Amino acid sequence: MNNISEIAQLGTPVLRQKAEAITEVSSLETQQIINTLSVTLASTQGVGIAAPQISISKQIIIVASRPSTRYPHAPLMEPTVMINPSFQPLSEHKEKDWEGCLSIPGIRALVPRYTQIEITYTDINAQLITMPFNGFIARVFQHEYDHLDGTVYLDRVEDNKDIFAESEYFKLFNN
Repeated sequence: MNNISEIAQLGTPVLRQKAEAITEVSSLETQQIINTLSVTLASTQGVGIAAPQISISKQIIIVASRPSTRYPHAPLMEPTVMINPSFQPLSEHKEKDWEGCLSIPGIRALVPRYTQIEITYTDINAQLITMPFNGFIARVFQHEYDHLDGTVYLDRVEDNKDIFAESEYFKLFNN
């Protein structure tokens, strides 16, 4: 099953639902979701994706940071499938930085996020993994994790003046 899925857009009810936990990592259903998420993300300029974004309300995300037109300075990270993820901040420090979303095309916003977190998730081999993330990767993780709670990044914006059309966002960095 190598089907690229349509990305659910803002207003699609699944993006506002709390996703269900995965109980069987090795099930055919779970493996199909992971495959569809992987090929769908690879077909985009995105750095992460969550199952609700392909209209499946399950707790699976992929973080796959890589430089692209959308994120030219993104660090390189192998695509990492995270099942039933969670995190804890390692400090209370948050920074505002720019985010976009495949489910909200054409918009960027400054979003406050923890800069250092410790994540826990189940990998594709049903192993429990715990590791620290910081900076951009921590931001991507928190963004995708929010999708599992029915939250989108615009919900976290502190000031509506921090929301830009993507065309204006790119002008900021091309002058």
